[in-house]
Amino acid sequence: MCGIIGIVGHNDVAAQLYDGLTVLQHRGQDAAGIATAHGTKLRVHKGNGLVSDVFDEHAMQVLQGHLGIGHCRYPTAGSEGNDEAQPFYVNSPFGIVLAHNGNLINTEALQREVFEQDRRNVSTESDSEVLLNVFAHELDEQGSLSVDATLNAIEGTHRRCVGGYAVVAAVLGLGLVAFRDPNGIRPLVIGKRSSDGRDEYAVASESVALDLLGYERVRDVRPGEGLVVTTEGVLHTRQCVEPRTHTPCIFEYVYFARPDSMMDDVSVHKARMRMGQTLGEKIQRLRPDHDIDVVIPIPDTSRDSALEIANVLGVKYREGFIKNRYVGRTFIMPGQGQRAKSVRRKLNPIPLEFRNRVVLLVDDSIVRGTTSKQIVQMARDAGARKVYLASAAPPVRHPNIYGIDMPTAEELVAHQRSEDEIQQLLGCDWLIYQDLEDLERAVAGPKARLTHFDSSCFNGNYVTGTEADYFERIKHLRSDEAKTTRRVPVAATRG
Repeated sequence: MCGIIGIVGHNDVAAQLYDGLTVLQHRGQDAAGIATAHGTKLRVHKGNGLVSDVFDEHAMQVLQGHLGIGHCRYPTAGSEGNDEAQPFYVNSPFGIVLAHNGNLINTEALQREVFEQDRRNVSTESDSEVLLNVFAHELDEQGSLSVDATLNAIEGTHRRCVGGYAVVAAVLGLGLVAFRDPNGIRPLVIGKRSSDGRDEYAVASESVALDLLGYERVRDVRPGEGLVVTTEGVLHTRQCVEPRTHTPCIFEYVYFARPDSMMDDVSVHKARMRMGQTLGEKIQRLRPDHDIDVVIPIPDTSRDSALEIANVLGVKYREGFIKNRYVGRTFIMPGQGQRAKSVRRKLNPIPLEFRNRVVLLVDDSIVRGTTSKQIVQMARDAGARKVYLASAAPPVRHPNIYGIDMPTAEELVAHQRSEDEIQQLLGCDWLIYQDLEDLERAVAGPKARLTHFDSSCFNGNYVTGTEADYFERIKHLRSDEAKTTRRVPVAATRG
């Protein structure tokens, strides 16, 4: 999972891109990059680390131009090291720089096509560079540079690429380009503002970046849609392929997105509140005479759900853990050993909230179980009489192949285990999961704007389909053992 942003303005946009990336930092903490275009000149600065680490005053002064894109990366088997930091650049045709969030599942076939058919060379293992070269070839085939030619190139890219992806690109001499996969798995939103009576546009992974920069959220990019914003600030859009069933990634709402974001016209904050409502009602059904004294969230993502669970159950809600905000999200840590060590650094319990109480801990989800097991033990060590654990999401039993590091099935704590077996492994006195139907209903909301989701990590239904040997191949790339063997700190998505 990564964060992307693109802006066409009437003044230099580098500072806006930087600020936008800082509020998308939760989507990727491994590397960051910004590219700006000034006439026919392109300037790129990128590197490993947080946004604040990568960019200094000198770098920002160099990044001149009214057109630009930015990216923050969460690393993966195909994005290892500084060379794979985005944006990527090709000089033919015209000069194109591109950033990508998501994962292509036909990368190997595309790599062969790009080399043998398109006569282009890819120098990294990143599917983002492959995607860039596919788009560049399709644009080159048009024989000219225009809005229509670019939208035709997006159409060709959609025909060849399979997976979940959201893309921003800058094409020298034209403007900003953006598009989203035909299933709308990965998010992308358009914003607009006026400056001196002229329009400026921005696209970003989450609306929170637009809010910060003063852009009004116009709408989400439609699945399979392409858009071009010329350097003069004129927006052009086209439905480049027939949209398929709209299936946004449900895990964005569970964990990744900031609660103050709107995604596909759904408030992430409200969705998480509804998750808590439905899970609280399930607890009431299963244990109407429960003995829970207090509900405590495992910060930060589960707070909205935990508060609603407490309201439904009629018990106290308390903050029981203090979070060290200078430790990254353990879900995206690059290996089981590092993830395990980081939990104690990240959270410290407040014994007063645990002592002699029956505690219901609430987390957004349970993936590997490493963090959950340690937190349950921390609650016991802090004096809890009993420790119950509730997950606002169903059991994660299948890998995610569209851009989230839910690794090989064997590394998932719920893989081929019953809930009783998981409960025993985690060491809690009771474990309760959200039902998938309730989760999907909670995200859709009362107006049911969304009717289908990519819930593949829960139900194993992959909307794009997969090749027979695909999971065996990603096992060799994405398992903790594979990452350790390579001795490269990688952890998550390709884009």
